[in-house]
Amino acid sequence: MKDYGLSRRQLFTLTRKTLERRVTHYYKETNDGNGAIQILVALQVRDELEAADFSMLLKRLVRHIFLQTRSTAAMRRFYSYFAAYFEKKEWRLLTIKLFPAKTYIAEKIHALYTQFIKEPLAGLAGS
Repeated sequence: MKDYGLSRRQLFTLTRKTLERRVTHYYKETNDGNGAIQILVALQVRDELEAADFSMLLKRLVRHIFLQTRSTAAMRRFYSYFAAYFEKKEWRLLTIKLFPAKTYIAEKIHALYTQFIKEPLAGLAGS
């Protein structure tokens, strides 16, 4: 992981308030959503390791990056870590935004699968 203005040690020692301020400042200065996402994933690891509460850190910033900026490889790679930040409907739209071809293919496969599964079952009932 790159430095992104915070060392690894700082990520795991600074207080929540300080981290919120620094990550927000970093994003405003660089407009680097990928870096901010990577920092926030590291802070989610910290949330799991410590008793201190780092959950839902910078919810507005995460929502802004995912919903209002252009889709990137980092967003596609780490989006599943941020499911709690979005409502169910927003999550569906975000998935479509990040994976348009996958979503289209999955929907078509599901439609074909349900079409072929219903036919054999109907044939068995008549036997």
